[in-house]
Amino acid sequence: MHNAVLAAEKLRLDTVQVFTKNQQQWRAPPLDADAVRQWCDACARVKFDRTVSHDSYLINLASPNNETARRSLDLCIVEHQRCAALKIPLLVMHPGAHMGLGEAVAIRKIAAGLDKVHRAAKGDVLTCLEITAGQGTSIGYKLDHLAEIIAKVKSPERMAVCFDTAHLLAAGYDFRGRKYASFCRAVEQTIGLDRVKVWHLNDSKKDLGARVDRHDHIGKGFVGLDGFRPIVRDKRWRDVPKILETPKDGLAPDGRDWDAVNLETLQSLM
Repeated sequence: MHNAVLAAEKLRLDTVQVFTKNQQQWRAPPLDADAVRQWCDACARVKFDRTVSHDSYLINLASPNNETARRSLDLCIVEHQRCAALKIPLLVMHPGAHMGLGEAVAIRKIAAGLDKVHRAAKGDVLTCLEITAGQGTSIGYKLDHLAEIIAKVKSPERMAVCFDTAHLLAAGYDFRGRKYASFCRAVEQTIGLDRVKVWHLNDSKKDLGARVDRHDHIGKGFVGLDGFRPIVRDKRWRDVPKILETPKDGLAPDGRDWDAVNLETLQSLM
């Protein structure tokens, strides 16, 4: 895992997001002591103290299938325990999908599941609910969904939010240009700006309200530079980790790594 820190250091980043296990598998082999030491040593050397993990895409605490719900709960606990062992303070998770149960029932199930997770996994790792694009029956494409889950959880101090710019736009939230101020007011009135502990900065191949999750390179999609400019200039997010989940395949036209190009584009907006 420490190779992720080395790659981030090479790009002159000051944080990194990782998976602590294969995100497409239920199986979670125990963390190797040497891997934990190498990760912690690498983070300490480059002074990464606000690292981020994303939990498994398989987890769905709202699942109507009892076996899937049980496995999701068990894995969610493990994900928290692994973050604690690795001293990763922020764990991003997709809220889940109701699969026909309905949104209200799903929100109650997610909150109840998180209560069990927090009881089993002691510590100060924050559960960061990620805004979703709204595909299928997914929960979390409305700010109100995130606010309701947090309100129902018995330990709200362990809850936070992750904003993904591609997801926000696809879900119907326009934060571009002059609309940024009204978007921030909506956030403050629902979840509170201080709950936002992670940003995923991704452009979107789909336009406002499309409810389809397709990431693009910075400035190449419908978010556009006017969407990113107010975010990177907002002093309220200065110490909030901002993660690139832009496409990783191939090289940019100039032969450089796309992460380097996307980072340079964002920095030019500051």
